Amino acid sequence: MRPIIPLLDYQLADIESDARFRWNCWARQTGKSFTKSLRRILRGLRRGRNQIFLSAGERQSRELMEKARQHCQALKIATDYYDNRFFRDLSIKQLEIVLPGGVRIIGLPANPQTARGFTGDVFLDEFAMHAFDRDIWAAMFPTLLRGDGELDIASTPKGRSNMFYHLRGNSHFSTSLLTLPDAIQQGLDVDAEGIRQAMGDDALYRQEFLCEFLDEATAFLTYDQIAACADPTLSVFSTVGPLTHESRELFVGVDVGRVRDLTVIWVLASIGPIGPIDTVALFELSNTPFRTQFDLLNELLSVRRVRRCCIDAGGLGMQLAEQCVERFGAHRVEPITFTAALKSQMASALRIAVEERRIRIPVDDRIRNDWHSVERSLTEAGHFRLSASRQEGSHADRFWAAALALHATEHSAGKVEHMTISPVQFARTGTW
Repeated sequence: MRPIIPLLDYQLADIESDARFRWNCWARQTGKSFTKSLRRILRGLRRGRNQIFLSAGERQSRELMEKARQHCQALKIATDYYDNRFFRDLSIKQLEIVLPGGVRIIGLPANPQTARGFTGDVFLDEFAMHAFDRDIWAAMFPTLLRGDGELDIASTPKGRSNMFYHLRGNSHFSTSLLTLPDAIQQGLDVDAEGIRQAMGDDALYRQEFLCEFLDEATAFLTYDQIAACADPTLSVFSTVGPLTHESRELFVGVDVGRVRDLTVIWVLASIGPIGPIDTVALFELSNTPFRTQFDLLNELLSVRRVRRCCIDAGGLGMQLAEQCVERFGAHRVEPITFTAALKSQMASALRIAVEERRIRIPVDDRIRNDWHSVERSLTEAGHFRLSASRQEGSHADRFWAAALALHATEHSAGKVEHMTISPVQFARTGTW
């Protein structure tokens, strides 16, 4: 079955490949998900086999399945679509497209449990971004043994400490390496030089668009470490309303920006000093007036379960911090003026929480790249220095907001206590 959808040469070559195992390292925005979802639809119809799409998170799974639906519409394939099902008894959303002949396309966020759940052909979308990728690999691969199951793996590089990197030299896989210049040469209409200049980060450009597996020796947090604490099942809110129903104690970190940088408000939930810490809300404000920023903080800090807020009070953040202290008191809002020593302390605390997997964060490329952008270097005096390039509109703002929120958990005012007394008794009777 030859697709009637317009395709570039490298996309058509991938779709028409008969390789059972295929490894694709393609640059960003070259059509990985578009091509692979079409390939798996056509292969599924030809082979009469179910197709399992495993993505890094629920958002990515939904986007991938939407591409599959668009392909079916373009090819005039009658389908049934289900988005109200859950994987087994877990709170994991399972998306499903049923094709003619009963062939099912099942979209799931990847984890070892979902990888073990089905028999069929498998597509691992952006596999370098998957948390617990080795566990997923161990759980998923046996499902391919029955019926000569096929496997497609596609991703952009994210360091060298993951299964995607290690599989690049596996002789059983047909491989395809596609850089942005390669794609442009084959017809992709993109201004590569404009992207490089706008990105303003040579190392990140080489990784994302030239498909280089960069050494992570200078990274304060490696991609592997970040991926290990990224949970695809985590529900993270971008509005205050749902937080009013939170039973755990909440802690807020605010990294303030205005024009060049984001203002990021990171909210953590904790049930105790040694328990797990979950990201429950994340607010990102770009070029937002300070009045609007204060209104959002006012609404957030009015939530009863918010115990403490640490806010960047240097430079632009000074006025916002003063307003919050005046409104909610110094016992709930702590202005933080960054010094080299304090930044090192806070960053180290966040790194320890990541290494111990005490903190859970959502699966999000922006967070992953932002946290990974923080680099450590050694000064001439022998001191460690932390720095970050400005990328994707952020200057490690998400990293420092999370570090501030974690700092708030370590400097909380203590457990909320109450005391019950007997009803007040009056000495006089009658009408007062």
